[in-house]
Amino acid sequence: MKSLYSYTLLAIGALLLGLICFAWAVVSSLLLPFLSAAAGRRVGRLGAMYWFRFFLATMETAGAWNLDLAELDALRDEGALIIAPNHPGLLDAVLIVSRLPNAVCVMKTSLLSNFLLGPAARLARYVRNDSLRRLATRASEELGLGGQLLIFPEGTRTVGGPVGHLTDAVGAISRRAAVPIQAVIIEVDSHFLGKGWATLTRPEFPMNFSVRLGRRFDPPADVRAFTAELERYFTRELAAGAAEHADAQAAARPIGG
Repeated sequence: MKSLYSYTLLAIGALLLGLICFAWAVVSSLLLPFLSAAAGRRVGRLGAMYWFRFFLATMETAGAWNLDLAELDALRDEGALIIAPNHPGLLDAVLIVSRLPNAVCVMKTSLLSNFLLGPAARLARYVRNDSLRRLATRASEELGLGGQLLIFPEGTRTVGGPVGHLTDAVGAISRRAAVPIQAVIIEVDSHFLGKGWATLTRPEFPMNFSVRLGRRFDPPADVRAFTAELERYFTRELAAGAAEHADAQAAARPIGG
């Protein structure tokens, strides 16, 4: 019975997210020719925030997960900022965008030609990730307009260990745009939709997602040195969080259990 419930939740979640993406893609396609770039940014980014928030809240009510995202709200009025989280799973961008009305996502070029994602990404003026130089230029332009750039320093979902090897993209963009970097720590007690997760694997529900604000870094003078420092920082923070979670579980365990 528990297995049936879990697979039902998975199916509902996949269907709901697909319907949301399809509906917003249609609306974005209709709006794109008629809205100015400034209006498209505002409407596109707000739409993404509210649709993702609706999806997460619906699935939380259904019992799929418990969310602790409140710390992200402190960034809403911060202005231009590079938001750099670790990347345990595919839901990470959804979690963060759901709380930020001016988030600028970095998108793989191939995704911009996908009908479910491309029209909404173009409306919101998300940034194409094709080469580091062009990415830095486009990202700096959006940051100059007050956007908050969401970019995962690992470049892909975490593979092995608490955090994967980081790329230089975050430091390079920060140095070029002269915008600080806000580290964000994502902690989850499941490998759901992580690297290597089989699509039909049944997770244990409810999952627990926690997103907290880490250290804020000034634009670096030395990009490679900064990348190494950021990787050490994530490693320490995630290890400390895992140890704290283990201690809490041990404390909650019945004596003699």
